[in-house]
Amino acid sequence: MRLTTKGRFAVTAMIDLALRQHSGPVTLSAISQRQNISLSYLEQLFGKLRRHELVDSIRGPGGGYTLARLARNITVADIIFAVDEPMDATNCGGKSDCASGTDGRPGVCMTHELWSALNRTMVDFLDSVSLQDLVDQQRMRQLQEGTVQRSETPIRVSPTAADPFARRAGETVTV
Repeated sequence: MRLTTKGRFAVTAMIDLALRQHSGPVTLSAISQRQNISLSYLEQLFGKLRRHELVDSIRGPGGGYTLARLARNITVADIIFAVDEPMDATNCGGKSDCASGTDGRPGVCMTHELWSALNRTMVDFLDSVSLQDLVDQQRMRQLQEGTVQRSETPIRVSPTAADPFARRAGETVTV
């Protein structure tokens, strides 16, 4: 089981959108240029993200996309499932009709529960990582690389930005 380009591009594009939406709607052409993702592919992905109410579209001059919810309320699992990314390590697609040994009887294979548990673990992990976690991580990387443009608005980064997967309690700090 592996994550396909569809899931990777959707998560990348959502991070890009979340990083830049404070200046207004973000165009797909801008995301396409920054992330080197085909514009037509982004249009397909964002159609699905919009139908799953993860993004809103604004038409007309100055239009583009914004997040439909706060970044902290969108998980990586939400994004992956919105673009129909299959997340199944079982041989039977989770249907429990995999081959049961060599005698040909229907049922589950000997490793079905192992792969089902892996599926649950992957979904739980992706559901534990918010888009805000990834945005904070990206902002920290930009700060460390010195690529963030100076502005009058302070960048707010949570204490877990350096390692968003480590769950620690704490207040948001301004960098």
